[in-house]
Amino acid sequence: MSLISLKINNKDVQVEAGTTILTAAKELNIHIPTLCYLKLHDNKTTNAPGSCRVCVVEVEGRRNLAPACCTTVMPNMVVKTNSPRVIKARKALIELILSNHCNECLTCAKNQKCELQSLAAEYGITDIRFQGAKSFTMKETGNPSLVRDTSKCILCRRCEAICSKVQGVSAIGPMNRGFDTILSTPFFADLNDSDCSLCGQCVNVCPTGALMEKDNTEDVMKVLGNKDKYVIVQTAPAIRAALGEEFGITGESVTGKMVASLRALGFDKVYDTDFAADLTIMEEAQEFINRFTAGENLPMITSCCPGWINFIEKHYGNLLNLPSTCKSPQQMWGAIAKTYLAEKLGIDKDKLVVVSVMPCIAKKSEAKRPEFNNDVDIVISTRELAKMIKTAGIDFKSIENEDFDRLMGESTGAGVIFGTTGGVMEAALRTSYEWLTKESLEKLDFEVARGLQGVKEASLEINGNTINIAIVSGLGNAKQLLDNIDETSKKYHFIEVMACPGGCINGGGQPYSNDQFNLIENRMNTLYCEDLSKTIRKSHENPEIIKLYNEFLGNPNSEKAHHLLHTHYTAK
Repeated sequence: MSLISLKINNKDVQVEAGTTILTAAKELNIHIPTLCYLKLHDNKTTNAPGSCRVCVVEVEGRRNLAPACCTTVMPNMVVKTNSPRVIKARKALIELILSNHCNECLTCAKNQKCELQSLAAEYGITDIRFQGAKSFTMKETGNPSLVRDTSKCILCRRCEAICSKVQGVSAIGPMNRGFDTILSTPFFADLNDSDCSLCGQCVNVCPTGALMEKDNTEDVMKVLGNKDKYVIVQTAPAIRAALGEEFGITGESVTGKMVASLRALGFDKVYDTDFAADLTIMEEAQEFINRFTAGENLPMITSCCPGWINFIEKHYGNLLNLPSTCKSPQQMWGAIAKTYLAEKLGIDKDKLVVVSVMPCIAKKSEAKRPEFNNDVDIVISTRELAKMIKTAGIDFKSIENEDFDRLMGESTGAGVIFGTTGGVMEAALRTSYEWLTKESLEKLDFEVARGLQGVKEASLEINGNTINIAIVSGLGNAKQLLDNIDETSKKYHFIEVMACPGGCINGGGQPYSNDQFNLIENRMNTLYCEDLSKTIRKSHENPEIIKLYNEFLGNPNSEKAHHLLHTHYTAK
């Protein structure tokens, strides 16, 4: 390993050859502001086009200021990151960006979460000296998941980087040239008419409000205020691992506080989507056993993730026999709520409003799919729920814990871990093993399914059968798998795919962070800890699931279960 010595702000540091000034400065805990720079999901791949220039530094012997994010260190280099010249240049650069910005900060959904806004405050910018023509902009508001407003775009190209380098979709990129450059879909098409899978990773990395989730909080408040409606809510497993971050609680499950806050907001009943995760395993495990036994439509691929389903429908329409026909837990929960639960509660299903809190903005568009018959009425993200709690003046940190409502609120540890990559596979294996062997599984933790690697694979011996599994997170990894599907069909029997790197814990609706990789690891560990704390950790042992089948569905994969809990896919 070759080390290079240099000075930054009169401090000596040694770093590996090829290291950038920005990374070297971090070794000394020296802060250099950035906008276009982004360390991507694996904590290694970076986006550093040097386009915004706010990271410029002064290098002795160099006439021009150097962008720290993409300038590599040299032996005996002397760098100043906070000289008057540097500070003056950064301030001017921020002002130039603002001169072509819409500057609607007070009414922007990203207000107080915007990195450009934070930088303007950090550099004391109270006036914009530069006035001139505005570049071409466009706005898309008709998509159920995403809102695009290019008047807020600063051309940092973070969205392009994560869409192409990580997700392998390349749905968005630069159009036009020079001053008229715009980040958009090809031919300026709407997102639904492009290759976009609506995973929302671009929203997570956008430093401004150019890309945002569709806000449905007003829709929720409207139905909560309607006395003729009975409003119930379900919360996905990944929510409890991330919601606390919006209130200064990190690395801790906030299930009880979340439930109490939802009741305080006025929901008539508060339920757990983990119940439907357990229900999904009942249907999916049985479907896998049927396919594996018959040797048909293998490998079976999980279908819980709507971003993944959008992706395979748009790009691999010839492989639609491979995803499980099971609806996602969100949609299973809605279907059972509008039938079984409505009957149990004595509520007319036309008066029942089902709200979902999801880590994933693709869930918003999923709920609008015509084949799902409006079983889920409104979907909000983790961020939207946090906003509602703050608007209502609820003291989240001090509110006392409460439990989910029963009947469809009981869940197992297997349902909880659905929120992380590998969780669906592990939950399915816990049930499939016992159903195939007729024996009790002593060790419930399938370590081979755990971790944040983009691709994990293993072979398991179950009842004399070798079952080859793969776990994939991130659409770029899924693309590589599908591009070699002929070989994969012989190699794997069961595959889990999640669109977002790390799974739902890193969904497009989760709290913003510039330290995403370490944060999602904390979220993952939070879910595994909650799994361990559960009395029941296998989906098929959930007493409320057993009751549902006994009273309403019959058996897994029954005709009634197929009608309510299974779906079909369409090439797009």
